[in-house]
Amino acid sequence: MTFCDLLRMTMLLAAGAATVLAAVTVIAVSGGDDTLTIYVAAVWWTIALIAGLILGRPARAAEAMSPVLAQARTATALPEMGNPTRAALARLWPIAAFAVVAGVLGFIFPGVAAIGAGFALAAALAWRSREAAVAAIEERDGVRFYVEPGSALQPVSLVRTPGLRRDRPPPGHPP
Repeated sequence: MTFCDLLRMTMLLAAGAATVLAAVTVIAVSGGDDTLTIYVAAVWWTIALIAGLILGRPARAAEAMSPVLAQARTATALPEMGNPTRAALARLWPIAAFAVVAGVLGFIFPGVAAIGAGFALAAALAWRSREAAVAAIEERDGVRFYVEPGSALQPVSLVRTPGLRRDRPPPGHPP
């Protein structure tokens, strides 16, 4: 699976987790008089929103991706393409497990879902520009980055392969 696809799915899964956990929070507190949880959630979600926007700036995303891309192993051919669904599940199951556990606990303790929603919101916003940063590097260098199969508990390792360069003149030359 391509690294851009993994980054996109990570961001979308975190955003989905934030949405579900926020909904669980609202449902859990709607039947009672728990105003403290509502106020804490509103403040925490605002802080998470601001932090995610700051951490997800494009310049910061490119800076965060550079060590991972620099450590990519170079290959002259495309890596063996396994099942992308299996590769995504192997890497992203902790986010789904976090959402399920926080969601279940959120019906008993609404604050757990509220805090979890804030963390997922901050993560989704912080990761929102990483796919574009990697895609820009792939476009500039004419390469493609693929994720090597592995566990979610280990750092991601990448394979750098030659991409399909477009027929375009080098920079500084007229078309």
